[in-house]
Amino acid sequence: MSFGRNPHVAKAQAAEQKAQVARDDSARVLAWREAARHWDRAADREVQDKRKQEYERLAEEARAQADGEPLPGEDADAEPGPTAAEASEPEQPGHRRWVN
Repeated sequence: MSFGRNPHVAKAQAAEQKAQVARDDSARVLAWREAARHWDRAADREVQDKRKQEYERLAEEARAQADGEPLPGEDADAEPGPTAAEASEPEQPGHRRWVN
């Protein structure tokens, strides 16, 4: 049992991390929705208004991420950069030679 700590905050943060590293869209959407649900539960258990408002804001942002909407401050027309997999792959030459 935890005393003085909201356990849903850690669960929401873990769900957000899971969403950020998800490999396919359905897993990403599911993880963002799970994070939003945990943020809502964290807000319900919070007694301080400042934290409660922050958790509610984070829940809305997680829902926006799940729906594919741009967050406030993000440019909707901006082209996304290369993914981590694309950035780490070296360029392949046009002609390959067999080593063996």
